[in-house]
Amino acid sequence: MRSEVRAPVANRGAITASIMLATIMQGVDNTIANVALPHIQGSLSAAQDQIAWVLTSYIVAVAIMTPLTGWLAGRLGIKYVFLISVAGFTLASALCGSATSLTQLVVYRLLQGACGAGLVPLSQSVLMQINPPERHGQAIAVWGTGVMLGPIFGPMLGGWLTEDYSWRWIFYINLPVGVIASLGILIFIRETRPPHRESFDFFGFVTLSIAVGALQMLLDRGQLKDWFGSTEIWTEAAVSGVAFYLFIVHTATAGGRSFINLDLLKSPNFMAGTVLMFFVGGILSGTLALLPTMLQSLMNYPVLTTGLVTAPRGIGTMVAMFFVGRMINRVDNRLIILAGFLLTVASLWQMTGFSLQMGMGPIISSGLLQGFGLGCTFVPLNTLALSNLPRHILTQGTAMRSLMRNLGGSVSISILEALLIQNTQIVHSRLVEGLRPDNPVAHAPLSAIPFSLTNPSGIAALNAEVTRQAAMVAYINDYALMMMIVLLLIPALLLVRRARPALRVRQLR
Repeated sequence: MRSEVRAPVANRGAITASIMLATIMQGVDNTIANVALPHIQGSLSAAQDQIAWVLTSYIVAVAIMTPLTGWLAGRLGIKYVFLISVAGFTLASALCGSATSLTQLVVYRLLQGACGAGLVPLSQSVLMQINPPERHGQAIAVWGTGVMLGPIFGPMLGGWLTEDYSWRWIFYINLPVGVIASLGILIFIRETRPPHRESFDFFGFVTLSIAVGALQMLLDRGQLKDWFGSTEIWTEAAVSGVAFYLFIVHTATAGGRSFINLDLLKSPNFMAGTVLMFFVGGILSGTLALLPTMLQSLMNYPVLTTGLVTAPRGIGTMVAMFFVGRMINRVDNRLIILAGFLLTVASLWQMTGFSLQMGMGPIISSGLLQGFGLGCTFVPLNTLALSNLPRHILTQGTAMRSLMRNLGGSVSISILEALLIQNTQIVHSRLVEGLRPDNPVAHAPLSAIPFSLTNPSGIAALNAEVTRQAAMVAYINDYALMMMIVLLLIPALLLVRRARPALRVRQLR
């Protein structure tokens, strides 16, 4: 009760509720669209590699806008940036639900990601402001619970809305939540502005944004345009390369005024931890993008069932967070990360054994295992990477790690989808080589109805089954690739030094 009297603001409960609504809304939206992708693909007549743009556009927009959030809050005040972010996210959600073409949906998802980038960091900042220091731990615990609800309920909510209503409702569901959160922020949060306004390196921000955007366009459209056989892909590669070059030169010569403080690059732990987080983000986003389409397209899972069997991944992550919270100050963080990587490898190895005849058991168990494994890496990686940084660049370091994690996710989705399509075509061509009239396996009784090499309907059924089998092999190849990447990450832990025990870094997801 004493802390309540000393609280700096009134209406703390209403403010906390408004903040949590915004946080949960953003967290749910990170996963709610994954299970609906096959339905969106059919509704908008999109190819499999094109529908991945719905995910990558959102992730890239979040990645680019995250570093800008802190500066905007310093210039305009947290209240108004937060309000604009929530209102913009809500409006973009309405536009996404009303989209009539893939182009419209991708543009609206970009807007949604740009507005949603600030919801998590700003919500945490407001919580720190409205609670006295002795309540910070409790406030962060409540906030962390809200953050973790998204990965758990997102797939289930997305599956239910898509099956019983329409995929458009996975976006419309944000409208009442966003309106209530916006009103709460407008009414209850007081306007505050910092006493000094920090400068912002717009040249560095613009060049990095152009470089990342052009690279993502290259990865997203490469398969469609036959990669470097297309002038468009060469143009995007050139724009990305030039922008990256300008960004690097500017960063090296601008001193303390650059977008990235050079002191960050001098920290071995920060560099190694950031590289590891890039790939961890890739594994997390890549799996979440592949699994729902595999279950619905190849195994004919209803969308609600898909949401239910993929939800345990979030439960595994939440359990890991509680486990790591108890162990992080007792055990070397590198050992926790190692255990997380090994569990992730085990889950991906289990996924390489997926088949078209399997039940739900392997999907649920591998999801729980992978969620727990990846959950064991988030907090320790942040602790090791940020523990030795000077306080004045800690915020920038956190923003850069969030940027790299999101970039890892978007790049991973694009590459895995491209490989999936290529490998499906390659395996399909190899399988049909054996479907010849002189092969007894291609005839009855070994090849039963409806398959046949003598009538059009039988040939069509046979080709559909071959395509299905080839796609399953291609999915397994993607899972095997991710497993090899995680195995290669394990030796990189040798580059990480032990964190200073006196410093605790909170996880900012």
